[in-house]
Amino acid sequence: MKYLAIDSKLYKQNRERFVKQMKPNAIAIFAANPVVAENGDAVYLYKANSNITWLSGVTQEKTMVILYPDNADKNSREILVIQRPDEMMEKWNGHLLRKEEATAISGIQNVQYVDSIDAQIQLWMHHADSVYLDTNENDRRGEVLRTDLLFVHDFMKQFPLHHYERAARIMKEVRAIKTKEEVEVTQIAVDITHKAFARVCQFIKPGVMEYEVEAEIMHEFLRNRATRNAYGNIIASGDSARTLHYVDNNRECKDGDLLLMDFGAEYGNYCADLTRTVPVNGKFTKRQKEVYNACLNVHNFCKSILKPSINYAEYIDLVNKEMEKQLMSIGLISKSDVKNQDPANPAYRKYFYHGIGHHLGLDVHDLGSRNTPVKEGMLFTIEPGIYIEEEQMGIRIENNYWLTKTGSKDLFKGIPITVEEIETAMKRKK
Repeated sequence: MKYLAIDSKLYKQNRERFVKQMKPNAIAIFAANPVVAENGDAVYLYKANSNITWLSGVTQEKTMVILYPDNADKNSREILVIQRPDEMMEKWNGHLLRKEEATAISGIQNVQYVDSIDAQIQLWMHHADSVYLDTNENDRRGEVLRTDLLFVHDFMKQFPLHHYERAARIMKEVRAIKTKEEVEVTQIAVDITHKAFARVCQFIKPGVMEYEVEAEIMHEFLRNRATRNAYGNIIASGDSARTLHYVDNNRECKDGDLLLMDFGAEYGNYCADLTRTVPVNGKFTKRQKEVYNACLNVHNFCKSILKPSINYAEYIDLVNKEMEKQLMSIGLISKSDVKNQDPANPAYRKYFYHGIGHHLGLDVHDLGSRNTPVKEGMLFTIEPGIYIEEEQMGIRIENNYWLTKTGSKDLFKGIPITVEEIETAMKRKK
C-alpha cells in the first residue's frame, strides 16, 4: 500500500460500534468481493469490500471478518480470515499478508487462513441463534452485477434453518457517523486534493487539453501517497460541463471557456470529493462571475442550514427554494415560470438537475439515510450546480462538511472558492 500505516484503533472502534447493534448470540460474517474477470486472463482492478475495510483495514482479496461477541470461546469473538501465503503466487502478484501483519493493521488477534476456516464456521454456526450476512444495499446502487449475493446464496444453502439478519441495516447507521479518527484520515485525502487543485491552477491556460489537466492531478495524487483517485476524474471544459459524469477528458480548453473539475484523492481508503469551476484564461467574464456567485450563494446557504436535527428531505426542499431564488436573480427563470410550473417538474430543474450532495466516506457515495434527521458526525458533500444549455456553461462548487454539535466543519476550508480567490490562485508565478 502507498499510504502510511493507520492506527488499528480506528478499526477496533468500528467493530465495537457494529457489535453493539447485534442481537444476542448472533454471528456476523463478512466476505470479500470476488476478483472479476475483464477479458481473456485479465481482471478488473481490485476494490475491496468497503465493509471489510471499515471493520479491519485489510484490503486483500479473499479476506473475511467474523464477529461473534457471545462466543463461549473468548479468543474467537472476532476473527480475521486471510489468504495463506503462497511462494509461487507471490512471485507473480506480490506479497501476501502474514498473520502478524494482518493483526498489526486490524487489531484482530485471531487470524486464520481461508482454506481452513470452514470447520470452525460450522462449529460456531451450531451455537449461534442468528446470522448477519452482508449485502450491498447502497440506495444509489443501480443495476450492477450482484457479486455480493454469491456468498450469501451459498452460505444460506449450507445452513438453511438459521435465522438471518441484514448486516447492511446496521452498517447504514454506523458507517454514516464518522469518528474523529476516520475524519483525520479523510482530511489527508482532502489535503492531497487541495494540493492537486493548487497545482492545476498554475497549469491551466488556453490550449491545454483536458487530459493534460487530469495528468497533473494524478501526478500530485501519486507523489503524495494517495491510494488512487476516489472516482473517475471529471475535467469538463465549455459545454461538456453540463454532462454530470463527463469522463472523456479529451477536449481542448479554450480561451473564454470555464473548466469544471470534479476530482478527489483516496487515502487510506477514505475519499475526498472536490468540485471547482475556473476560467481557462484565469479571468471570469461578467456573466460567468454572475452565475458563479449565484451558485456560491446556494452553496453557502446549504452550509448555513445543514446542522444536526434537520431532516434531510426538509433540507433539500429549502435548498431547492434557494436555488429557485438565485436563478431568478440572474434571469434564468421568472416569477411567471415559478407560478405556472409543474410541481412534478419545477422550473429550477432546467438548470439544476441533480442532488445537492451525498454521504462521503470509504465510498464516494457512502452509506447513510437521506430521509431522516441528520446527526452529529455525518460527513456530507455540498455541491450545487447551475447548467445553462443556451450559454454552453456549467458551474458546480463542492466541498466536504463534517457535522458538529452546532454546525459543520469544512474539510476544504482554505481552498480558493470565491471568484477573487480563484483568479488570484490562477495568476502565474514568475
